[in-house]
Amino acid sequence: MGHRSASPPLIYPYPNPPSPWEALRRLAHLPFCLYLDSALPHSYLGRYSFLAADPFDHFLLSAEHADPFGTLRSTLARFSAPPVEGLPPFQGGAAGLFAYDLAAHLEPLPPSRYNSFRIPALAVGLYDVVLAFDHLSHEAWLISHGFPEEDTLARRRRAQSRVDLFCRLLESPSLSNHSDRPFTPAGSPPQPPPPAFSLAFSDSSHTKLCWGNFSPEDYRAAVRRAIDYIYAGDIFQVNLSQRILTLRTQPPIEIYHRLRSINPAPFAAYFDPGPFQILSASPERFLAVRQGCVETRPIKGTRPRTRQAPLDARIQQDLLSSPKDLAENIMIVDLLRNDLARVCHPDSVRVTQLCGLEVYAHVFHLVSVVRGHLEPPYGPFDLLTAAFPGGSVTGAPKRRAMEIIAEIEPTPRGPYCGCLGYIGFDGSMDLNILIRTLVCHGPWVWFQVGGGVVAQSDPQTEYDETWHKAQGLMQPLLSP
Repeated sequence: MGHRSASPPLIYPYPNPPSPWEALRRLAHLPFCLYLDSALPHSYLGRYSFLAADPFDHFLLSAEHADPFGTLRSTLARFSAPPVEGLPPFQGGAAGLFAYDLAAHLEPLPPSRYNSFRIPALAVGLYDVVLAFDHLSHEAWLISHGFPEEDTLARRRRAQSRVDLFCRLLESPSLSNHSDRPFTPAGSPPQPPPPAFSLAFSDSSHTKLCWGNFSPEDYRAAVRRAIDYIYAGDIFQVNLSQRILTLRTQPPIEIYHRLRSINPAPFAAYFDPGPFQILSASPERFLAVRQGCVETRPIKGTRPRTRQAPLDARIQQDLLSSPKDLAENIMIVDLLRNDLARVCHPDSVRVTQLCGLEVYAHVFHLVSVVRGHLEPPYGPFDLLTAAFPGGSVTGAPKRRAMEIIAEIEPTPRGPYCGCLGYIGFDGSMDLNILIRTLVCHGPWVWFQVGGGVVAQSDPQTEYDETWHKAQGLMQPLLSP
């Protein structure tokens, strides 16, 4: 039973706030700093950004933990608050990372052959203070609940002291923290963990040494293996990916600044729970809940942009008429309709957009939208566990696709294809899919890129698609 108070949270309309980016720099030294960044403002998808730090409780749970979903759910249930109308939707609550590896708690999956980095499967803070930005109205608010205090007066006092603290920090010069320091190797650089196949990324002025967890030949063989499973009747589709690893030469926060400039996205994020940092330029919403209404926006179907209008027009038409991409998208829509129907009223689940074209900095995407209404007594955690991980990044049927991913991909996905976002004290939720995402860990930075394999897939084309997706992620890693 949550602690409910007659008093609402303390709301401080922030006059003349710093920009969201400058506010991040001023709070980046605080523990568990989290920036949910609508770097591509949009009246619907990207209207709000949120900044939170210094949570009153946090979790860093490994994939071996007995029940990470249940642990977070039971803790969050102790704190609840109704939403304040007229404010941005995240007004405090649990926020952070739900890594792909949490899937092993929902389905029996074999462990990866190599696991060198040991990124936590769940890294979440409980945030009593949120700085919320409305890009449409150009307003900002500090929202403070005063948790974990339970007494009404004590909560009010803590809420005020927390607002005062954050105001002082936001009005002070930027402070440095451990993740602001670039990596500069002394002597020989460290050796990449296995498997590591040497690759090189080049643009017009830079070349970057990196390592893949597949050789090109092995990735093409992995696609052929997946196609064999399709013809054997195991699956209709599976999402395969490769990991690309390199040494970082810039602080994570500066890499993120370059990433969001090069690859703006409505579900971008910067998250620094301490041992590692997540830098995401995700274009994809996994799950959102607002007043019981559910939305998911799966992406399937991608083509690179050229920025030459006549050629881009032909590329868009090719994508919109591609039997392979349309079939892939429709299969995932059916999977997500079934996932949502497990916790939504069956008659409420509707496809409101099928294979719509969306334009991003480097690619075109086919995006569908599925909506529904939660059926009481189900809430956001029931929806999350019913649909996790996202069908757009696994395949169909989901369980068998995940088994094949675990068999073929040599390393754990970690954050990649998991999700990042919030579950509010009021029962709201908004989570992205962690694609277009960099992970920094000590001297290393890596990302994964992949695509959906169906019966019509060509192994070389699938390999090329991973490199199309890699372009925007490698650019911020090149020396400025």
